[in-house]
This record gives sequence, C-alpha cells and structure tokens, in this order.
Amino acid sequence: MAGTSVKARGESALAERFAVFAECLLTGVWIAVASLGVVTYLAAFAAGARHLRRRTAHAGGGWREFVADFRTALRGGWLAGLAGWAAVGAVWVDVQAARAGIPGGPLVGAFGVVALIGLVVAGLRAAAVWAPGARWRTLLAEAARRTVLDPAGSFLIIGGLAVVAVSAWFSAPLAAPVLGAVAAAAVAVEERYRHR
Repeated sequence: MAGTSVKARGESALAERFAVFAECLLTGVWIAVASLGVVTYLAAFAAGARHLRRRTAHAGGGWREFVADFRTALRGGWLAGLAGWAAVGAVWVDVQAARAGIPGGPLVGAFGVVALIGLVVAGLRAAAVWAPGARWRTLLAEAARRTVLDPAGSFLIIGGLAVVAVSAWFSAPLAAPVLGAVAAAAVAVEERYRHR
C-alpha cells in the first residue's frame, strides 16, 4: 500500500524514506520546544508521536495539528509529567543515600535507577499510542505492562534515549532533532507489539 501511494506521488522509495527521516528530525525540534514547560514533555512527545503516525500513514498534518494535539495531550499530560519529575527526585534521594554510605544504599540506589529507566520507557510508550480522548492513567498502566512484556522493544527505546544523551554530550543542539527519532522508534515499537 505504501508503495502505491509513493508511486502516485511520483517519489522514489529512497525519497520517501528520506522525507520520513527529515520529518522525524523536524518533529524532534517541535518536541524539544514544546517540552520547555518542564512538565510538558509527555504531552509534547505524544503530539510528536501522533504527528509521525499521521505522516507515515500519508494522512498529512503539520505544525498546526501538532500544536492542537499538544494542547489536548497537555490536559492530563502535565500531571503525568509532574509525576515523572517526582520519580526523578525520589531516585536522586536514593542515589544520595547510596553515596552517603547508608547500609543497603547501593542496592536501593541501583534499584531506583533501574525503576526510573522503566518508568521513562513506560511513559514514552504511553505517549507513543496517545490519541485525543485517551486517559493518561490508563495509557501509563497499559504501557508499564508492555514495557515488561516486550523487553526487546523497551531496550530499543532505551537505546534511542542513549543516542539522545550521546548527541547532547557531543553537541547539545543535536539532541533536539534526535528526539524525533526516539518518537519514531517508540511508534515503531508499539506498532510491532500491536501486530505480534
């Protein structure tokens, strides 16, 4: 089906793939800008993922649709974003306890870091399937289940986040467009899981 729509538009397969890649990079910049509100990162990621789903389905959409999705996702998404920052704070306390030499601190610190990584992956998986009208609480609960049941997909998302971190370390402005690639990876992971 994708091949017929590519031919109808007169683009080669290579041009179509490059267009999707370029759209991922642009979407990453949109996600980064929308995430500047600190607690808005999940809503921004959800809007970006929905934009990429539209793009790969050849359904159109652009900046205006992204902004409309972002506003809709933000209604409940800011609370989920706030909870994410609370989890980061709890893990920071665990790591400080481990550094202070409290008995059992290293184990608690390691568990906290692993749990935080799992929460981040679940949050991104939830955002990757978000659609208007979806409740964040339900999305997050289902995504947590998929995070555990689909370790290969979860590790792919972790790898994408590692690429963002390395990009930011290498050159901070590179991290923004790479966020779009992570959104695309999360969408692909969820699509793969849905078809298993």
